[in-house]
Amino acid sequence: MTMSKSRHVAGSVMSGLVIAFMLFDAGMKLVPLDVVINATAELGYPPSADLARALGVVALACTALYGLPRTAVLGATLLTAYMGGTVAVHLRVGNPLFSHMLFGVYLAGLAWGGLYLRDSRVAALLPLRSPPVEV
Repeated sequence: MTMSKSRHVAGSVMSGLVIAFMLFDAGMKLVPLDVVINATAELGYPPSADLARALGVVALACTALYGLPRTAVLGATLLTAYMGGTVAVHLRVGNPLFSHMLFGVYLAGLAWGGLYLRDSRVAALLPLRSPPVEV
């Protein structure tokens, strides 16, 4: 499957947005900022700097795997799992659906969409349209 330059650029921009957000998120957790510890407590977890750092390390590892072409599919899978955890946490505490609960779904969709557009192997595995039928 050949890929147009504009498709690859669009996928790279989408993936870059995911990576930038995740690096920002992981960085805030690795420091850890007071806002992160307070938000963790509001979500029902102990207000612990160690917990925040551990989440930051996990987020950073998943993001690094996603950013490397050779491991991007594994990284996207792990980011999706990480985001699934955020959805579950926001569901459990009753946060708003579209702004909080589904944010992880939006980010995972952006990650897979970016990967789909920039990696022809992923696009070949998940065709959006069926191949033409020969008669």
